[in-house]
Amino acid sequence: MRVRMGLSAALVALCALAAGCTSKNTEPLKALAPQPLPALTGPAGAGDGGEDREAAYRLTPAPVFGPEVPRAARRLRLDGTAKPDLAGVKEGTVVLLVPEADVYLAQEVELLAALDHAGAEVWLAHPEGKVAFKVGLFDEKAFQAWLDEAKPGKVRVIQRQDGFELQTNVGKLPGADPNGPTVPLRGGQLDVATLRRGFVRLKDRFSTTTDVCFVPSFGTELAKVASAMTAVYGDDGKVVFEELRLVYPRPGAPRPDAGKWR
Repeated sequence: MRVRMGLSAALVALCALAAGCTSKNTEPLKALAPQPLPALTGPAGAGDGGEDREAAYRLTPAPVFGPEVPRAARRLRLDGTAKPDLAGVKEGTVVLLVPEADVYLAQEVELLAALDHAGAEVWLAHPEGKVAFKVGLFDEKAFQAWLDEAKPGKVRVIQRQDGFELQTNVGKLPGADPNGPTVPLRGGQLDVATLRRGFVRLKDRFSTTTDVCFVPSFGTELAKVASAMTAVYGDDGKVVFEELRLVYPRPGAPRPDAGKWR
């Protein structure tokens, strides 16, 4: 009987010790998990009625920041119909894309694929014409390889008809509506100012991240993509993300002459 009681006491003590160890180690393990990104609030007064609500959704144009238009670039004006002349374009050739307002990504995928294949240095002009943005071209395969890299951040902005969705490798940056886009349209227009604040917030979280991918939907106007790219500069005009990537869908199945412009 005494032996049994001794064994029972030892088991109780062992269980208590195990419980104590578990409680001590649980909190540090939880602390290692990444904290959720804070919500990006919508415009002030958005939930109010009357004049406050109208003022909240009255869009004030965001200041346009960006590099100067490269002077030595080969300028290609895109109208969605005629194919620009790419004769002589090769690796390192500086090309400036100047899309008209109603030219969609879907209309220029073959051009982007040809420039990507040639290794050209591609710039996308802002609609105001004063600045342009150097973009690295990613097709789906290159984009997936970028996502698979073991690096923090992986910031990308999905540009849709209803606004912008900001995503990272630890989740989506939520907006006023957790089920909607991070930065919805405001007064029917792109809210570049709020997108800019979202980028600054992500940079605070991922301080070593230098690049960002723009992933427009197939029916997005290229001019609107360029308009959004100025958001990689903060309100003070200083760049937040130095490297910009433009993701495009490579047209059709691979061909023996893929990338050649005819």
